Amino acid sequence: MSTKHELVIQHIKSLPIGQKISVRGISKKLSVSEGTSYRAIKEAEQIGLVSTIDRVGTIRIEQNNQKSNPTYLTYRQIVPIIEGEILGGETGVDRHLNRFIIGAMTLDQIEKYYLPNTLLIVGNRSNVQKQALEHNVAVLITGGFKPNDSMIALANQKELPIITSPFDTFTVASRINRMMTNQEIEKEIMTIKDVYIPIDKANSLVGSDSVRTFNQLTKSTGVSRFPVHYNKRLVGIVTAKDVIGKQEETLIERVMTREVVTVRDYMTIANVSHLMVREDIEMLPVVADNLELIGVISRQDVMRAMHSIENQPQYSNTYEDEVITHLNHLMVTDNENPYDFSITVQPQMLNTYGTLSNGVLCELLSYITNQKINYVTGYSSIIEKIHLNSFNLIQLYNEIHFKVDIFHQNRRNAHAQIDIFYENSLCAKAIITAQIIESM
Repeated sequence: MSTKHELVIQHIKSLPIGQKISVRGISKKLSVSEGTSYRAIKEAEQIGLVSTIDRVGTIRIEQNNQKSNPTYLTYRQIVPIIEGEILGGETGVDRHLNRFIIGAMTLDQIEKYYLPNTLLIVGNRSNVQKQALEHNVAVLITGGFKPNDSMIALANQKELPIITSPFDTFTVASRINRMMTNQEIEKEIMTIKDVYIPIDKANSLVGSDSVRTFNQLTKSTGVSRFPVHYNKRLVGIVTAKDVIGKQEETLIERVMTREVVTVRDYMTIANVSHLMVREDIEMLPVVADNLELIGVISRQDVMRAMHSIENQPQYSNTYEDEVITHLNHLMVTDNENPYDFSITVQPQMLNTYGTLSNGVLCELLSYITNQKINYVTGYSSIIEKIHLNSFNLIQLYNEIHFKVDIFHQNRRNAHAQIDIFYENSLCAKAIITAQIIESM
């Protein structure tokens, strides 16, 4: 029998795309408490069923519940972005490619670049096209040119795609390069799947276990929170709080909590870290979409992963990397220079009206706050909330300065005030809340 939480999730899944939902509306329709509706909507947001949009509300969206993180790029995937057409070698469109080369050299010069999983981008040069196919390299012909019949036959024989695109070589190469860069960034994002403990290696209970079993397991492991399952399906969670004052013969199914906060293995580490702090939970069950219990993840697992992310090399630039390239780290506390950071506004930081984009400013504020918290406390952090007030517009090539004050801090959170100055005049102010990532 489904729990009330599951019924709300199922109801949300049944709603048409674009349908607005609310806590009160769902509670009234399904006769459940507003607390149950709120928790279910929050989970639905985490797994991609709904999205909350400012001034619109919460709406049902098309779910993308699997991490789009293939280990390689295929020829099939690049065809739409170059508006291409596959003319031959269609049986090989799902082969992967690691790199591409431009066929602007002589035959002798280009031959040494023919490596496995390479795509040749070339114009109307049939001799180069033939040479590439003979060396087991797929071909992309630019400028709308078409290969001759013998070239298509060779591509079919080799099971290597031969593709044509109406765009010039530069445009095609730029689009493929961007796609490869985006894929590399996606591959660097760590998810729960990378770090959770599989259920066959984790401690769990079944409903027919007793409080005595719980106490014995707690004593032997030092853990006081366990998932409860029936035939591998998650049915509840039991904690030390649930068993206080209960007889040792009492069954777990009689004391366990049935409405459980869960996570999916495709959720990001940062998302789960935020959830643990918000719900004040040390351990979360990891479930499949059918609520099959596949593992658990603890706060220690998450913190370990967060520190691992910081120490990993990054091979592709993100939007944040591009923004902070121009940032100067001052971190000076003397009276002569009271500012912590400065930056000169660049053309790519502007909005359509020629002033500093709010998106860029918020990215700067996030990075600056994290840096200051680390400088002051030695801890890393994740931004949770930004409250920004702008007093004056910031123009192109304005040199702005940031002064950061960490005015409140505890074990889990820090609050910062950032004053933004141009020519020593206050032009914006932000109050930022960040979640502290404790050291291991």
